[in-house]
Amino acid sequence: MANAFGIVTSTPRRVNVYGLQQYRPAGAFSFVGRYRVVDFPISNFTNSGIENIQVYLSGNPRSLVDHLGTGRQYNINSKSGRLQLLFCTHNNHNELYNTDISNYIANMDTLRELHQEYVIVTPCYMVFKENFADLLKQHIESGADVTMLYHKVNNAKDHFLFCRVLDVDKDQKATNLQVNGATRQNQNIFMDTYVMKKDLFMKLTEAAAAYSSTFSMSQYLALECQKGELDIRAVQHKGYFNAIGDLQAYFDANQDMLDLKKASDLFSDDWTIYTRTSDSCPTKIIEGASVNRSMISNGCLIEGTVENSVIGRGVKVGKGAVVRNSIVLAYTEIGKDVTVENEVVDKWAKIIRTKELKSSAAEPGYVRKRDLL
Repeated sequence: MANAFGIVTSTPRRVNVYGLQQYRPAGAFSFVGRYRVVDFPISNFTNSGIENIQVYLSGNPRSLVDHLGTGRQYNINSKSGRLQLLFCTHNNHNELYNTDISNYIANMDTLRELHQEYVIVTPCYMVFKENFADLLKQHIESGADVTMLYHKVNNAKDHFLFCRVLDVDKDQKATNLQVNGATRQNQNIFMDTYVMKKDLFMKLTEAAAAYSSTFSMSQYLALECQKGELDIRAVQHKGYFNAIGDLQAYFDANQDMLDLKKASDLFSDDWTIYTRTSDSCPTKIIEGASVNRSMISNGCLIEGTVENSVIGRGVKVGKGAVVRNSIVLAYTEIGKDVTVENEVVDKWAKIIRTKELKSSAAEPGYVRKRDLL
């Protein structure tokens, strides 16, 4: 077992997924009809032998708390590990003050009680797989104070605008960390994932809180990169990666999983992504219906046409209906002869009287939870 505990951060203030975030934090977002986004960081920890995990909560956490439960679904040994759900006890109405630093300060006593020497911090809104045991080993062998994880992208002018970018020198030292200004296509996206000793983490947390009440750890690490007093290294992540920071990114991440190569890169037999199961009857695809290049969850009834779409549990697609290039969350009803294209349809919605709902792929639409159209 790794000599480290894990932290899954709460939804950062720069993440704003229109519609979906009104009802739940980013970690509770449905992904490919079966998972929640938070399943990926927690599964990365448990697969890496890290079983003491803290999940920080803020902003409409009910659905996330319900999904996580005791954490037994994540294959955590209850005798040696624990999944803790931690709230910030002094949340403010002003979002400016709701930072990861304020969360850590509010739970500092809990951090002090943990006996592991190292901490690995990772976000709730990014989808990727990573062996954190290997990352920890690299960090220890390098002798660095902090090791930061990044992913190289070639579309930073149009995507990842809510992320920070990392400058790395030839010795893999982090020299600068700043908000993506959409100035270059090729950038190193900081994955909000880093490793350091617990004592240093607590020291930096207190220093950041003293420096500014509105600072996040990313902002304070950016200052440390500029000062150059700490040895901050960078490690490149390989494999599938996406950051769900707006509705377009959420739409694209789900659509990516319809590509077999990308899906196989994220999901593999040797790296299980754990989630809470929901047993129901198999999906029924009625004679005359058509399903093409789509993911259909269990418990659905498909009488119409589904193309290039992700369909959540218990969804009904009526006769003559067409669902194309869309993400349809659980227990939604698409009525007879209704056409839905390039939309994100939230849970329990019913589209039965509005016969055509179309948006562009470049700007997908959103149907509210439990809405009747």
